[in-house]
Amino acid sequence: MSRYSLMWILWPSFLLAGAGSAAVFALVDPLDIAVFGSMHFSREVVYTAGFFIFWVVTALSSALTLYMAPPEGPAKLKDDGL
Repeated sequence: MSRYSLMWILWPSFLLAGAGSAAVFALVDPLDIAVFGSMHFSREVVYTAGFFIFWVVTALSSALTLYMAPPEGPAKLKDDGL
């Protein structure tokens, strides 16, 4: 995978991870989250972990999209005359 492909994967996923974590943590207080019933973490740890979880999930989505894209790109696909 080239560096150019990584740019197409990581940059949009970074932006969506920021927006997603902002939206989720605007509604959920990180101090109310308990892991395995009794483990509580500070707000900064939950914000950081949440951001990176969102980033990994959206990066996987972007990578799958790039993997499934036609090799010649959408602009060079055959025109159906529509």
